Amino acid sequence: MASGGIIQAAANIFFGYISIFYAGVKLQTTREKGAEVIKFMQGKKVVVLLIPTQYIQDSVLKLMGIYDEPKYSSAEEESILATNNNVQTTHYFQKLYISFMFRLYDDMKANTEKFLACSAHASTLLVSQSFRTFYIGLVSFWAARSSRDGEQWYERGNKSKLALRKWAETSRWTFENK
Repeated sequence: MASGGIIQAAANIFFGYISIFYAGVKLQTTREKGAEVIKFMQGKKVVVLLIPTQYIQDSVLKLMGIYDEPKYSSAEEESILATNNNVQTTHYFQKLYISFMFRLYDDMKANTEKFLACSAHASTLLVSQSFRTFYIGLVSFWAARSSRDGEQWYERGNKSKLALRKWAETSRWTFENK
């Protein structure tokens, strides 16, 4: 690292890992990359990014069918989860994502509500926000078809769809010059 600091390096590595997860890279490759990222975060003691990395790695393991309850939770990590909205946002988003993937309707609804409650107070980068907005839209339209309070979920799905459309229309880089 010739320039920049540990936090910047950790953030870059973290966002690279998130990107391969959501891009659909082979789960075995994603698992191996996650193990490298976790080792780096632990070595550099970047706990605030280690925790969300572990949540994503948990999702990878669940999707692979080899998940056990996490053994990494410490008092410091529990404290950060309880007090940091950004970490809570990642925690609840990963839970709702896995609930959606495995079609666990009640868990998905509960985790979506928790995610939306804490994400209103969290700061995120546009790339993370766009991933989350896309999946909230998917989850919402599925919930609208499956629930009695479908109108609320349908509105939430439309809100996500409109947000994605707005970002696409107002983006300075829209592939018009290619």
